[in-house]
Amino acid sequence: MLIIPAIDLKDGQCVRLKQGEMDSADVFGADPAAVAARWLEQGARRLHLVDLNGAFAGKPKNLEAIKAIMATVGDEVPVQLGGGIRDLDTIEKYLDAGLRYVIIGTAAVKTPGFLHEACDAFPGHVIVGLDARDGRVAIDGWSKITGHDVLDLARRFEDYGVEAVIYTDIGRDGMLSGVNIDATVKLAQALTVPVIASGGLNDLNDIRALCAVQDEGIAGVIAGRSIYEGTLDFAAAQQLSDELSEEAQRV
Repeated sequence: MLIIPAIDLKDGQCVRLKQGEMDSADVFGADPAAVAARWLEQGARRLHLVDLNGAFAGKPKNLEAIKAIMATVGDEVPVQLGGGIRDLDTIEKYLDAGLRYVIIGTAAVKTPGFLHEACDAFPGHVIVGLDARDGRVAIDGWSKITGHDVLDLARRFEDYGVEAVIYTDIGRDGMLSGVNIDATVKLAQALTVPVIASGGLNDLNDIRALCAVQDEGIAGVIAGRSIYEGTLDFAAAQQLSDELSEEAQRV
């Protein structure tokens, strides 16, 4: 199971939010490319980028920071990005810039036809992000809770051909309150594509809990505030995950 460092971009800086609130941003780095380099040095095998301004504006807003990160990362590890992706041209530009995956969230819910077109046009490169509170999907930078059930939408989007699903419990995001294991497992069991957990990761106990159920279809977990504030040592977390995975394979 991959531990995936998150680099959330706001006004060209690396920040973390609490429950998606833009005015709750804590700055953890003025140089996102240097932050990316730090995680690569510690053994990251994938990076997760979010254009927070783009998520609210509906179009890319941190292109310079993203380009700087990609110049640093190169082909070393896959990079996935979400936030403000609303059209095929934007996807094409990001993939041409070296990103491996694009994450479509709000646009997938509002205009499912766009997600379908994206999966057809860029097979193997589209991940859907489903952000939810109490099982209901949120959109527009988490500012609106819809009536859509997470499981129902996930099954439909799987049929479209998404590469994976990122599931975020927005009530836990940035709160260091622990991953919502039960909801993540329930979603993974309902799908055949991999699920990446997000929201609430705090310490090695969360890693152990996720590794115990990774065979249900959980491919990774996104690490944000925990690795920036130090409640979770990233390198130790990935090492533990590798060890637990190897043990499980031997059983």
